Amino acid sequence: MLNKRAVPILLRINTARFIIARLAPLNYSNLKMLTGFSREESLVREFDERPWGRYEVLEERPGFKVKVLEVRPGARLSLQRHARRGEHWVVVQGVADVVCGDQELQLGRGEHVHIPPQTNHRLGNSGPEPLAIIEVQLGDYLGEDDIVRLEDDYKRTEIE
Repeated sequence: MLNKRAVPILLRINTARFIIARLAPLNYSNLKMLTGFSREESLVREFDERPWGRYEVLEERPGFKVKVLEVRPGARLSLQRHARRGEHWVVVQGVADVVCGDQELQLGRGEHVHIPPQTNHRLGNSGPEPLAIIEVQLGDYLGEDDIVRLEDDYKRTEIE
């Protein structure tokens, strides 16, 4: 459990952001050493704001990454595919509009879908409340750059 006097710090590296919460009061003269803290001394979580909402990485180890994705009402992610990873989505809040290959699905709380590598997919929220899913990525490479956007409401496609 975090110390009640812990100071959360926002650290931005490239386009990803990290929250670092120290278990002991922060000594500001040591800010340049933040990334050198051990797991016992700090809690580091990657998160990012996107046009459709936000994501936060809950856990990452070799071969898998677990995220929570929050999608605003009326928003959707790009129609995309990944070369080196599959994804498994579990809805934990709201109703998900899902495209997986040739299928179009609506999934409610507790329902899930598996997206194999190289499969075109999209997640959307046409409902009135925020959508939250747990995404489990499985593969030999899990970088944010393993993506081909086929269609995108926010003009981020490589292919139009």
